[in-house]
Order: sequence, then C-alpha cells, then structure tokens
Amino acid sequence: PGGQTIGVKIKSSGILVVGHHLVQVSQNQKVSPGEMANVKLGDLITQINGKPVKELAEVADLVTDAGEKKQSLSLTIKRSEQELVVQINPVFDITDQAYRLGLYIRNSAAGVGTLTFYAPEQGIYGALGHIITDMDTQTPITVGEGQIIHSNVTSISKSHNGEPGEKRAHFFNENKIIGNIEKNTSFGIFGKMSDRPDHALMNNAIPVAFADEVKEGPAEIYTVVEGQKVEKFKINIEHVTHQPHPATKGMIIKITDPKLIEKTGGIVQGMSGSPIIQNGKLVGAVTHVFV
Repeated sequence: PGGQTIGVKIKSSGILVVGHHLVQVSQNQKVSPGEMANVKLGDLITQINGKPVKELAEVADLVTDAGEKKQSLSLTIKRSEQELVVQINPVFDITDQAYRLGLYIRNSAAGVGTLTFYAPEQGIYGALGHIITDMDTQTPITVGEGQIIHSNVTSISKSHNGEPGEKRAHFFNENKIIGNIEKNTSFGIFGKMSDRPDHALMNNAIPVAFADEVKEGPAEIYTVVEGQKVEKFKINIEHVTHQPHPATKGMIIKITDPKLIEKTGGIVQGMSGSPIIQNGKLVGAVTHVFV
C-alpha cells in the first residue's frame, strides 16, 4: 500500500481551450476569432494546418505567421469523442501589437495527491483515486505525458462545513522523476514506477480485497499530514455500495481518529488516493469529500 504524498505534473496530448477573450482590433471594435469560429471551452486542439501541436510557443508562432500572411488557420479539434476541423482567422491586437485568436489556452496541470499502491513485480502504481480535470473547464485531461515526483506537506488548511480544506505542499528534487503517467481515468492515474517508493509505512505487500469482502465497520487510511511521514489513521466504513461492474464512489467513510480530526478536520484535498485498509487488505482509496 502507498500513502506517500506525491507531486503530479501532467501535459495534455494537445492544446486545451480554457476560455475566450476579446481582441482590440480598432478603437471601437473588439472581436474573438475563436468564439466566432465556434471553438468551445474544453476543446482540445491536436493539430494546426495538419501539424501536431503540444507546446504553447508553437501555437504563437503559427498564429503570428498566418496573421502576417493574411491566411486562415485550420484547427483539428477533439471535442468529447468527435474530431472536428474549423477555420479561424487571426486578428491583430492594436493594444498588444500581436496577432491573436481570442482564446485562452493551456497544455499542462500540476498538483499534489497521494499514492494508493505500488506493485513491485509489475513496476506499476496507482494514485489519486479520481480523474484529473482542467481547473477552469472541468474537462478531463487527455494525457500526452506526465510525471510524479517527490512532495513535502508543509501545512494543512483544516476542513469546515462547506469548505473541504487542503494539504499545502511543495515539490522538491524535481529532477528525480519517480514515475510516469500513462493513464488518467475515473479511478485515478496509473503508470510505471521503477523503484520502490520511499517512506513506506510497511515494506510487505498486502492483498487486494474482493468486492464482497468489504464490510461496513472499522478500517484505516494511510496518508501524510506532515512532511513525508506516512501514518495510519482510524476510519469507519459507513456504507458499501455493491456494484455489478467497476464504478466510482463505492463506499462512504467517516474519519474517527481524534489525531487526524484535530489536524485536518476530516478529509481534505490532497488526501485523494490515500489507501483504505480493512482486515489487512486494500479495499479502496479516498476520492471525494462531502462539504
């Protein structure tokens, strides 16, 4: 089982549209070419003029070149399961003195979470317990590449009614990548990890429980609330949902450990992925918090 705090860096497999903006094209006129071309928030731009794009600088260069030549750009867009091609004309921003598309774009995200498990024989891991989405559009990020790195919890913002709270942490030793990110799914992120992670609470593997072995009653979670030290805390599994096929939110848990309640007020952001252990078996991971 895991429990270690990790830093997560992920780059999308294209350029994500996260907003529209108006471009000042004259003293009395503002336009957004992106909005006029029906480019929507959450669209993933995978190609421009047939060329794959992953870096923001590439987009800027292509926009400038097309603007100076008075040419349109052909954007290949992934929208949900559809692939679309739209034409867009860059316009000159008289304020910034640059050609613009009237789009806010992003190609990366970063955050802190918790390692759920590491399988040494296969060299694979799972973490977070939920999908990574863009913070503005709530669109799931399609992984282009990603890494997990070491993280250190510096403080806790306690949860209160209506406020989930959060772990405050920083990345360190960022040049040492401890794993890659190959999949971003509803059940968490998954990838390869070449070495056994540091700061494990136990060095022995434990079995994964079958669904019918998970019972309402006492259990534990492994997580970090200070530095990099993994600790175990008491919880109670309040409700188990028996699911005919794999799905999220299979149980409801309640923190019962006085030390954890005093430190965090309950479950906080950054605990996502903390493994849940019952009767010596891995039964699940923390994913969401009620507010």
